[in-house]
Amino acid sequence: GILRLPGTLAAALGDSHLIVLFWVLGAVWALLGAVAIAELATMLPEAGGFYVYARRAFGNGPGFVVGWSDWVNQVAAIAYAALTAAVFLGTLWPASAAAPRAVAIAIIVIFTALHWAGLRVGSTLTRIISVAVGLMLMGLVVGCYLSPAAASLALPPAPSAASLPLLSMGMLAAVVTALRSVFVTYDGWYSPIYMAEESTQPTLTMPRAIIGGTVLIAVLYVLVNMAMLRVLPLPVLAASALPAADAARVILPRGGAELVTVISLLTVLSLINATLLMTPRILLAIGRDGFFTKKAALVSAGGTPRVALGVTSAAAAGLLMSGTFEQIVAIAAVLFLLNYVSAYTALIVLRRREPALPRPYRAFGFPFTTVIVLIGCVLLWVAAIVEDQRSAWFASLLLLACAPVYAWLARRRRLER
Repeated sequence: GILRLPGTLAAALGDSHLIVLFWVLGAVWALLGAVAIAELATMLPEAGGFYVYARRAFGNGPGFVVGWSDWVNQVAAIAYAALTAAVFLGTLWPASAAAPRAVAIAIIVIFTALHWAGLRVGSTLTRIISVAVGLMLMGLVVGCYLSPAAASLALPPAPSAASLPLLSMGMLAAVVTALRSVFVTYDGWYSPIYMAEESTQPTLTMPRAIIGGTVLIAVLYVLVNMAMLRVLPLPVLAASALPAADAARVILPRGGAELVTVISLLTVLSLINATLLMTPRILLAIGRDGFFTKKAALVSAGGTPRVALGVTSAAAAGLLMSGTFEQIVAIAAVLFLLNYVSAYTALIVLRRREPALPRPYRAFGFPFTTVIVLIGCVLLWVAAIVEDQRSAWFASLLLLACAPVYAWLARRRRLER
């Protein structure tokens, strides 16, 4: 997102000050969400992510729906990221471009094998790749500030927020487009919650990881955008499909595009690695509660839930080979907001219903900060449904499919008892 979507914001907003403002607003939105989720993560430091909070607040049925949709969402992310990595790899190594889906499946298999060996391998990979990407992005920022500033040009004729009447549908559409782009780019700040059970002193590490990570990424994103705005005229930035590459070409006429391709590839590989760490923990939690095979809750000596990992990787590979891949990705773009809505609502419900539950960390500004981000998510969800009604219908059918599955699993669970 940070390598591609600054161009989308430039086209939608048409003003450099507005662009920076929207990235700051996105950071505040993510930070308000982070303080809410940090309370839940320290209050319920269990593996499984949003499923754990939904089940505690709303019961087994709604919890299963949230866990199901979250797992589908993450599997779609793995498949999409693997195919994207294959495309980037094809740019650097043309021989691999002939069969991108086969390369994508090979990437999933390789990361699955690494995670199969144990948690330490996956966590080490996360640290190495994340540090490498961060250093490369900071190198891009420094290079932009060492280069001469771009000449100021007139705004492009295409309509943007800066050139539209304040109270108009065009202005509303531009603002919604910009906000969605920013929110999608920040998405992922909650990732540590899936590993809460395996963290050392989660009551201390979870708030630091969630809130501290959000602040760090926010600073990096604002710096990257300010750097791009320095070396790329606004019309050029607005027309760019990959503005990071265009900025790199300015500071490195030779090798700039290749540098951004390497950054992009490493970023996507980092996403695959992290998501393969997180997603099996959803099945682990659901299986442990009796709503999936109990084998999903079995953990190897190295700390890996191998059955859950195998099912997740196989589902991602199967999705890649299916003809419905693009549709599932579109559905996931609607479903991911369900996680936010369920978690913020769960925090409000648990504060009222279980006030005596130990809370090593309490959300700053509750309930006002939590209500603000909850309303924002609901509005964004409505906008996403209106924008892509076909995917919204498919997402609804996918959620409805949970009902008979849950009924059968709940019956089996009762019989086993």
